[in-house]
Amino acid sequence: MPNKKKINKKKNKIVLAYSGGLDTSIILKWLQENYNSEIIAYTANIGQELNKKKVIKNAKKLGVKNIIIEDLKNTFVKDYVFPMLRGHALYEGNYLLGTSIARPLIAKRQIAIAKKFKAFAVSHGATGKGNDQVRFELGYHYFGPKIKIIAPWRIWKLKSRTDLIRYAKKNKIPIPKDKKGAPPFSIDDNLYHTSTEGKILEDPKNKAPEYVFQRTISPEKAPNKSSFVTIGFKKSDPVSINNKRLPPAKLLQKLNMIAGKNGVGRVDLVENRFIGIKSRGVYETPGGTLLMIAHRAIESITLDKKTMHKKDEIMPKYAELIYNGFWFSKSRFKLQKIVDLKKNKVNGIVKLKIYKGNVTILSRKSKNKAYSIKKVSFEENKSFKRSKVEKFILGASRKLRA
Repeated sequence: MPNKKKINKKKNKIVLAYSGGLDTSIILKWLQENYNSEIIAYTANIGQELNKKKVIKNAKKLGVKNIIIEDLKNTFVKDYVFPMLRGHALYEGNYLLGTSIARPLIAKRQIAIAKKFKAFAVSHGATGKGNDQVRFELGYHYFGPKIKIIAPWRIWKLKSRTDLIRYAKKNKIPIPKDKKGAPPFSIDDNLYHTSTEGKILEDPKNKAPEYVFQRTISPEKAPNKSSFVTIGFKKSDPVSINNKRLPPAKLLQKLNMIAGKNGVGRVDLVENRFIGIKSRGVYETPGGTLLMIAHRAIESITLDKKTMHKKDEIMPKYAELIYNGFWFSKSRFKLQKIVDLKKNKVNGIVKLKIYKGNVTILSRKSKNKAYSIKKVSFEENKSFKRSKVEKFILGASRKLRA
């Protein structure tokens, strides 16, 4: 537990990553009780379901005077989501890293706020068993190595969600209810995805109930009519939907709506956490799923074989670095350079058909073609030399015993 007597009176501010929800409201109150400091509530708007009035109201109820809400949606999508999509990052073959990619930006901005207000510490609401504590704190260390980190879940006496509910009731902190009238699941959301964990989902044998899904409809209940969407790419990033240019946040938001209403983007995953335990989560990444499929499609006709295979080779390590919180590491920067080496060639449009949870590529079109119709055609042509095929096979055969 913190020692109030040791705190320097000049260092009397703490910047808390504050969502306005139950966990961070409890943490806010706990920080007030245990540190002789002013708490600055910092909320990064990265496209989550955010009620600004509620955030401000809840913080003010707890006596907070300095409440900062920053709109980072376009920055989040343009500088974090899009670079990650260029690398086709999938953790353990399934997870599109929606929570992982959000933490570095929040940590970066939180440290910037701490420096602006000369706060001596930052704090977050990540649990002691999860990955987010690592992701937040690696960002803190990178941008503010001299700023103290307060991680309540690792030092307070509240050891479970039951303890939190009891503490909230004692301190008259509002406890939200989920759709079944019980205290809510552990939910994280942003413009890219929604994750749901805890309660019935903790046992992998239990089916995820339909009411836990936040932004996707069940494929069985999706429309009986196909939807079509054309995504335009410029220098490897998506820039348009159905020939209409959109800023990054609005583009992703629109794709979320199109995919979500058609039952696209659900993943039920048991993953290996960085800290060494397994956990089960239900993830929804509707727009991101469309972008991943479309991006691979446009690369298939714009990039050469060697470049594509190199990207596939480094992808597992690239995804693992992001998952583990190393977005700002030299290793990730190095891999990003490989990912982006020929991004200027990745231009064009991809048309998709979406139907009841399925996504089908209908067409790909680009002026920067690595694909040659003449060479691949079954019709006779002079650009392909059949006589060279035997030599190619003989050369390959020597590698059998190499």
